[in-house]
Amino acid sequence: MTSPLTHPTAEGRWTPRLWGSLLVLCAAMFLDALDVSMVGVALPSIGADLGLSTSSLQWIISGYILGYGGLLLLGGRAADLLGRRRVFLVALAVFALASLLGGLVDSGPLLIASRFIKGLSAAFTAPAGLSIITTTFPEGPLRNRALSIYTTCGATGYSMGLVFSGLLTEASWRLTMLLPAPIALIALFAGIKLLPHTRREKSTGGYDIPGAVLGTASMLLLVFTVVQAPETGWTSARTVLSFAAVAALLVAFVTVERRSASPLVRLGVLRSGPQVRAQLGALTFVGSYFGFQFLVTLYLQSLLGWSALQTALAFLPAGALVALSATKVGTVIDRFGTARLIVVGFAFMVTGYVLFLRVDLDPVYAAVILPTMLLVGSGFALTFPSLNVQATNGVGEHEQGMVSGLLNTSVQVGGAIFLAVVTAVITANAPENPTPQGVLDSYRPGLVVVTLVAVAGLLITLTGLRTRRPGRTITVARSPLPEAHAEPVPVRD
Repeated sequence: MTSPLTHPTAEGRWTPRLWGSLLVLCAAMFLDALDVSMVGVALPSIGADLGLSTSSLQWIISGYILGYGGLLLLGGRAADLLGRRRVFLVALAVFALASLLGGLVDSGPLLIASRFIKGLSAAFTAPAGLSIITTTFPEGPLRNRALSIYTTCGATGYSMGLVFSGLLTEASWRLTMLLPAPIALIALFAGIKLLPHTRREKSTGGYDIPGAVLGTASMLLLVFTVVQAPETGWTSARTVLSFAAVAALLVAFVTVERRSASPLVRLGVLRSGPQVRAQLGALTFVGSYFGFQFLVTLYLQSLLGWSALQTALAFLPAGALVALSATKVGTVIDRFGTARLIVVGFAFMVTGYVLFLRVDLDPVYAAVILPTMLLVGSGFALTFPSLNVQATNGVGEHEQGMVSGLLNTSVQVGGAIFLAVVTAVITANAPENPTPQGVLDSYRPGLVVVTLVAVAGLLITLTGLRTRRPGRTITVARSPLPEAHAEPVPVRD
């Protein structure tokens, strides 16, 4: 059971231990995002030091994505069944050890292996951390505030990772690998003292081993296929057969889940309109942003010749705006609801992407790049916390880990898929005899794809405004205990 020391007081005030617990969870989220953004800038130095080819270097990033995106469904359900606190702390310890290993190895394969292990551990800390928050803070203003702080730490970690990488790589690429280790260890020891003890959910139907195998295999193969497609070719026999295998695995997974007494993913949760819109919103939101960040980095560094640190500072206004909004977004969600904020956030993102289409070979930062970053930062500040709130509202405590795993899977798979698509579009439009203007022109179709993905997310979330009805209720959770009954839960979309 959760310790009363970690619950808000009757007046809604947060106790020091509650703040401490939230900071531990925020540290893990911060590290996950930091680790993704920090490594990219260090790749050239890693390749030169370890003698790695370009195709091998991509697996330093792809290995992390593969482990993270492939095991999130399993990680989310494991948190429900094995205990959220236990899963979180064990995975955080593995993350710290893998960080230490990554900074000390002198072998490319070992470095890639350490990155895969880090991604695997993040696949357990992310859903476990999110579900600890949603089961500690009651649904409503307190949870909204906690989730806005938590998700903002992720965005801040991603932004700060770009800055840290520019500074640390100047000394040694190994520092970018080692930096997360002491932070993770501090969070681990604090978590042992502060995190609430959570109960393990009972499973009357046993563990869904076939579902776990099929779900994990399908996600691993999907992420692997998408990551490799730009290199092997989207229409190559290998890619087509891989996608066919993914489809077959997913069909088998759905069949097993519909018949399982204790499924890895209860498909009935997706009958909720707000839940489906949250999952699709996360898929398109993160997918468009990852593609945008990749394009802007290419534009500033490869085309304009900016340094890694200059590029990081160009993104800093967006990150700073997100960080400054951390404690305020929860109040805004309370007042306007998640659906409206998600729509407004997507509209900001689309406007920022369209504005960036105006860039040329001699951009005025204050006229084009800065306004774009402020719009994108505003969109991120409103949309990402709202998606997390909408996905976890109205869901039973025993399924919070499962839903958290689903949401994080949407985030990672969306990022991997659309980043690969943007990369393929840029490659297909690359000029045979590159000139600066020709290279810039090859980037524009990729930015159009980014914008269209964000527009798709906007249109999907707009349906939430059209279908809202005052006082409606939907059943989104089913207790696995025989004596419990499903309750209609009011959901504010």
